[in-house]
Amino acid sequence: MRILHHGAVRGVTGSAHELQLDAAHSLLIDCGLFQGGDRSPHGADANDLALDFDISAIQALVVTHVHIDHVGRIPWLLAAGFSGPILCSEPSAHLLPIVLEDAFRLSFSRRPADLERYLNLIRERLVPVPYNTWHTAIDAPAGQVRVRLQRAGHILGSAYVECDLRAAGEAPHRVVFSGDLGAPHAPMLPAPKPPHGCDTLVIESTYGDRHHANRRQRTQRLRAVLEQALTDAGTVLIPAFSIGRTQELLYELESLIPTLPTPTVGCAEQSEAHHPSQLSARTKPGNATNNLGNGALRFAQHTLRAQHALRDIPVILDSPLASRFTQAYRNLKPYWSQEALKRVTKGHRPLSFDQLITVDDHAAHERMVAHLRDSARAAIVISGSGMCTGGRIVNYLKALLGDPRHNVLFVGYQGAGTPGRALQQAGQGGHLTLDGERLAIRAGVHTISGYSAHADQRGLVRFVTGMRRRPGTIRIVHGDRNAREGLREALHEALGPGTRLEIPGQ
Repeated sequence: MRILHHGAVRGVTGSAHELQLDAAHSLLIDCGLFQGGDRSPHGADANDLALDFDISAIQALVVTHVHIDHVGRIPWLLAAGFSGPILCSEPSAHLLPIVLEDAFRLSFSRRPADLERYLNLIRERLVPVPYNTWHTAIDAPAGQVRVRLQRAGHILGSAYVECDLRAAGEAPHRVVFSGDLGAPHAPMLPAPKPPHGCDTLVIESTYGDRHHANRRQRTQRLRAVLEQALTDAGTVLIPAFSIGRTQELLYELESLIPTLPTPTVGCAEQSEAHHPSQLSARTKPGNATNNLGNGALRFAQHTLRAQHALRDIPVILDSPLASRFTQAYRNLKPYWSQEALKRVTKGHRPLSFDQLITVDDHAAHERMVAHLRDSARAAIVISGSGMCTGGRIVNYLKALLGDPRHNVLFVGYQGAGTPGRALQQAGQGGHLTLDGERLAIRAGVHTISGYSAHADQRGLVRFVTGMRRRPGTIRIVHGDRNAREGLREALHEALGPGTRLEIPGQ
């Protein structure tokens, strides 16, 4: 048995780990995209995504979750000749085609016929595996490998993977791949529970050297930033990943922004000018198909009255991909946490509340950017990409960074070499280069780590110490150098000298 790491070794993106039963039979755990300055041990990076490792022994791909840094190189895997099944949780089987369709459009072809053939191939390969159910992934003369997926609490459908290896003439060996583990206070998903035990653990370390604010603290900080936006009559820009972070933010914002009562204003034009939730039925906020039509255009053309309460602040979701995933989250409600389901039974609509405005087409996006740049009103914009490496958030940053009325709020990890990390480090008063243009940062820049979908150091250590049978070997991956070292020190203190702690590639 060997474990080879083809990504997420010296950084947090490009996850790809190969579990070899023998030289001719192996499993690939994830096949993710590199972002920022991350690269593979073999040389692949964000600009060269062709597979740089031998795939001839790979019998199956196991997907821990559908974030692009874990699945974004699947098109290249297929192009290289991989013909095995793609194993994932049942919710991930619903979400994965959406992610891979977007990746294919961006990197291969926008032709409908090409796209349809590709998506049909993905659907044919997908094998949804229920949580807590053993599935035989390899059954060969050399031995057998069974896998079992358990909830990881990171995003909807996320899983850590238990692998049982039974090679001829050898004792059984259990390997656990953590994937990305979620924080215990995520409101929409159950917290991850540690496995009974394993022999070898491959664990992420994104926040291995840090502690998150607790849920109460993060909510207070979010409220403070929103109230500052009301005072400044400015926009709060939140770069967010389309899957997971966006939906959790909407959930939290719905609890902070009370639903407005039914309007009593007689004139529809006046009502729409007073608040975006009073749009015509054709463009009603909270509707995933809202395209900023005629009613919302009137909203965008007016300088609206000053806002005096959080209930008056519009939440603008400007990301077609995030909109699709938000609709998918609604359809996968049975996988929500008990807390979230309880809120629904009390009449709440965490992902489709009245103040939510969805912007889909590009022309509507451009109008919204111009309106928020030129008007004096408070608003919240959630847009991708989460690390500001592209997408519509870049246009908002170019338009609004130079105005101190506005604020940028980071709620997720910013990888080394990304514009998000550069903006986070430069802060207000610094400069940021986007698309070759040097921008003065006059807007406020804030970070709330408590909204991370990743477990912090405490959570990662609890995942290990919660096992009844502690692993003999732990491999620490998926983190910057300080994070990997920080987690190794914390685990050494918690476990003592009996566990072998390895950092591959170091």
